[in-house]
Order: sequence, then structure tokens, then C-alpha cells
Amino acid sequence: MKYQIKVIAPRTLAGFHLVGPWERTVKQGFEQLYAWVKSQQYPAAQWIAVYFDNPEITPPEKLRCNTSVAVPDDFVIPANSEGVIKTRLEGGLFAVASARVKNNDFTTPWLDFFAALEADKGYIFRDAPCFELYLNDGASGVWEIEMYIGVEKNAPHDVPTC
Repeated sequence: MKYQIKVIAPRTLAGFHLVGPWERTVKQGFEQLYAWVKSQQYPAAQWIAVYFDNPEITPPEKLRCNTSVAVPDDFVIPANSEGVIKTRLEGGLFAVASARVKNNDFTTPWLDFFAALEADKGYIFRDAPCFELYLNDGASGVWEIEMYIGVEKNAPHDVPTC
């Protein structure tokens, strides 16, 4: 899988925090988010899912995610926004890959992306949430997304001399 290394600016987000299996919570979160955006008539340009845990380590019932839209830094959550939170998505160095998701199979592109990064010894994962940015609404059954994984340069290992 092709990817680029980019410095990403921080973003302010508004949306919902959910805990549980991502197959259920991400869908539920975006349904709630869509209803909230529509009720507030907010012109949401960037729709983002933020993932805080490693599903290979964290049990499904404890997986955390945020379903969000980007908002200005000075955004104030309006009245009648029960459950909506404002958060900050930190910026920094990220590996960024694009994917087409068919049949709601978001897992395969992520696994391919992680495998490609693990094979690249130039960068290592850093402790940062992963996130995906939605480039379309998936109405056609195909989602266009960008995936982001926090990375840092892998320091070369010094070989001791005798």
C-alpha cells in the first residue's frame, strides 16, 4: 500500500465518544453525529473517526472511538447538543494512505496500511490516536477515505565497535 509521511496540523473536533466494538459504535456514532449536524444546520466539511485503542490488545467491549466533525477552535457547543463533546486532535508526523472501502470492509485497508508501515524500517509507530477522514458520504456503497497513523523517524541503531 502506498502512503506518504506528512506533518498534520492539529484539529478541533465536535462529536460523540463511544465505547464498544467498532463495528457497532462507529456506525452508531455517525448516525448520532449526522442527526446532530442536521439539527444544528452546521456546515460540516470534514467528517472524522478517531480510534484510541489497538484492537489486537484491547477487548472489543472496551474499544474507544470518537465520531466527529472538524470545527473552528473557538467553536461553542450549542444548546440541545446532548452528548456532544469538543476535543482536540493533536497534530504531528503521520503516515497517510488513501483507500476505497467496499462492502463496509474498513478493516482490510487498515490492516494493509499497518503491514506496509511495519515493513518500512524508516518509521515507527508513536503513541497517538489513528484516524480516518471521509472524502465522500458512501451513498454509492463505496467510501473514499484517508487513513492517518502517528509515526516518528526510526533512530538508526549504533553498532558498537570493538
